[in-house]
Amino acid sequence: MLNETYTLNNGIKIPKLGLGTWFIADDKAAQVVRDAAAIGYRHFDTAQAYGNERGVGEGIRTCGVARDELFVTTKLAAEIKSLDAARSAIDGSLKALGLDVIDLMIIHSPQPWAEFRKGEHFFAGNLEAWRALEEAQAAGKIRSIGLSNFEKVDIENILKNGSVKPAVNQILAHVSNTPFALIDYIKSQDILVEAYSPFGHGEILRNGALVSMARSYGVGVAQLAIRYCLQLGLLPLPKAANPAHMRSNAEVDFQISHADMQTLRNITPIETYGEASMFPVYGENARSA
Repeated sequence: MLNETYTLNNGIKIPKLGLGTWFIADDKAAQVVRDAAAIGYRHFDTAQAYGNERGVGEGIRTCGVARDELFVTTKLAAEIKSLDAARSAIDGSLKALGLDVIDLMIIHSPQPWAEFRKGEHFFAGNLEAWRALEEAQAAGKIRSIGLSNFEKVDIENILKNGSVKPAVNQILAHVSNTPFALIDYIKSQDILVEAYSPFGHGEILRNGALVSMARSYGVGVAQLAIRYCLQLGLLPLPKAANPAHMRSNAEVDFQISHADMQTLRNITPIETYGEASMFPVYGENARSA
């Protein structure tokens, strides 16, 4: 699985499985990246808001794998909704990572976290942030640009008014919380769907029905959850700091039956929380839709 790729709408290949680094401390991130690279991971996902770009970049530079074999994603902070601030933040990420080019940079959210899903769409601000990403891509600082947590109306704003089609939209998607209508729309626009928190922040790992189904395939619930995303054509980004978990998460070379996929698609929702509830530094907590 670690050798398989999707092809983005601009022709660039992206590994089908990425390593999420949310909640991995900056001083631990370099070793986590080195450990993952040694196992075979080639796709690493960070963000300005995670506070660990420096560590992730150090790991990329010191892991012993050629830079052109690695795919690095970072995210423009959700609060940045002006052209000048976005330009500065993009350069800030390049400096923090210590890289000449970022493979994929995405707008972390259509709203600042304190305003997440409260009604305002920040259309003008998102277009300014998008313009800065387009400029950086044209300048060779970024290879691909995309979105995160964008709903249909937010994506339409970019498609109608931007010059470059987003390569990805990274959304909360996992067993029991899969926004199928949004996923179908994103795919219809030739945009890849990335699934962050494919374990639902751990809540689904304790579900008895999922434990039983996973056991029937000789795997754990985490592996079942990752395979579910892959069979839906999504790119899962499981977070792991433990090398044993990294290896297990990559051992998903099995096939979930059609009947079991239907069960997973329709399973009773298990309450979990999205990124907006996990960044209290940006203001009041807001539950992700």
